[in-house]
Amino acid sequence: MSATITTAEPQPAPVSRGGRHGPRLVRPAAAVLSGVLLYLSFPPRPLWWLVLPGFALLGWVLSARRLRAALGLGLLAGLGFMLPLLHWTGEDVGPVPWLALALAEALFVAVGCVGITAVSRLPYWPLWGAAVWTLDEAVRARVPFGGFPWGKIAFGQADGPFLPLAALGGTPLLSFAVVLCGFGLLEAARQVHRYRASGTVRRAAVAAAATTVAVPALAALASLPLVDDSAEDGTATVAAIQGNVPRLGLDFNSQRRAVLDNHAARTEQLAQDVKAGKVPQPDFVLWPENSSDLDPFRNADARDVIDRAVRAIGAPTVVGAVLTPDTGSLRNTLIQWDPESGPGDTYDKRHIQPFGEYMPMRSFVRVFSKDVDRVQREFGPGDTVGVFDLAGTKVGLVTCYEAAFDDAVRDTVKHGGQLIAVPSNNATFGRSEMTYQQLAMSQVRAVEHGRSVVVPVTSGVSAVIRPDGTVVEKTEMFTPAALVDEVPLRSSLTPATRMGALPEGLLALVAVAGLGWVVVRSVRARKDGTAGPGDVPAAP
Repeated sequence: MSATITTAEPQPAPVSRGGRHGPRLVRPAAAVLSGVLLYLSFPPRPLWWLVLPGFALLGWVLSARRLRAALGLGLLAGLGFMLPLLHWTGEDVGPVPWLALALAEALFVAVGCVGITAVSRLPYWPLWGAAVWTLDEAVRARVPFGGFPWGKIAFGQADGPFLPLAALGGTPLLSFAVVLCGFGLLEAARQVHRYRASGTVRRAAVAAAATTVAVPALAALASLPLVDDSAEDGTATVAAIQGNVPRLGLDFNSQRRAVLDNHAARTEQLAQDVKAGKVPQPDFVLWPENSSDLDPFRNADARDVIDRAVRAIGAPTVVGAVLTPDTGSLRNTLIQWDPESGPGDTYDKRHIQPFGEYMPMRSFVRVFSKDVDRVQREFGPGDTVGVFDLAGTKVGLVTCYEAAFDDAVRDTVKHGGQLIAVPSNNATFGRSEMTYQQLAMSQVRAVEHGRSVVVPVTSGVSAVIRPDGTVVEKTEMFTPAALVDEVPLRSSLTPATRMGALPEGLLALVAVAGLGWVVVRSVRARKDGTAGPGDVPAAP
């Protein structure tokens, strides 16, 4: 079956037994390397561009493969990507949770790679392949246990030129454009190779390859006017407190009073610096998640410590606390604390972390790791969007892990947030790359929604981010610090914020359409008793 205008479609390759495709291990090794390149494109390395050769290589690995082979090759690519990316998950609990999570995420990648292989024989396959990858990310961000969006390609592009696309269509469009460009580079390389080998090349194929590379780059350039850090609603002076923890790892929780004292002391030191004229008086102050693991509603001493610190700084303060009701689940809560009236509005974290804040399948997981019993009393999710009015500024609240979820951040902006705060606690993960990966998420969110983002973290890295994604201040890890900065406030909505999940839904439909086309072609070919180069071979 042929098409009059197509990209240069990859020809069926023999099952790898050597020959012109090289030794049997070439494609498996290339699959692992493609995943490693994706990992290396993520922070803290400034190597965002490695994602492009990573997807070009992955496209070559998957082209014209049988579906069963694609599953295995995709799993290798997924492991090359997820094993190093998620190494921080085993920082204090050993390798079993890390390996289990990395394998689970790699399986999602493997299934997506089967879909990419299926559409790799269609005309304009980079378009279909990039849509399939985006659909795979969307599914992975939702299931199981509420999903795990870590490793979304968009989150590795905080310093890359494609970032303005986040303001146009959110993280799904950003991921799609990057993957499309990577696959387009493969097609461009194929056309160059064919021209060198034969001296001729089809114009339509060249045009299609050039389009898949150029359109994402031009779209990012055209989206630049959407990236605006002007102060539409004036400015606010905000302080982010990093009190530090007594020691690394999960055991820092046994030093709950010390953590609270550290944050109170650093706030009181800030108050002294304000009086001395060293820093400006903040309009409001942000403490991190878990800055008070002692419930201030049940512990009078903890309440007094917070009261003294907030009165000293003389500004409304957001305090991260663990609430311990007599019955029911614990609550990971942010409390609005006024220097005159004390605690007021609260926000309970909505996206709570499976296997961290609550333990699904506890008896099954215990077979592999006794660390499951460290989670003795589980947290429950909140059900209300968090937006606090702090000295006249509407502050949208996103607690730590929630920054990875599109809806959690978007909701705060749609409910009036002029600034986004991401109170976090990364002390459990030591000096791993996790904190830098999470910081990059906040940079992407800043551009996606056109908001300043302030990230107070118990142990670092705390940061202040402009609406254009620029980090203007940040702390070192595991050092007490206070960041004070004047940030622009904004209330206009980017196209990404207005459209919500629509771009992701449209890209998912493109992926489904491509996969449906493959099925129709395969059924027709079997009915006709023929199988042309455009048909996906059946798995052996």
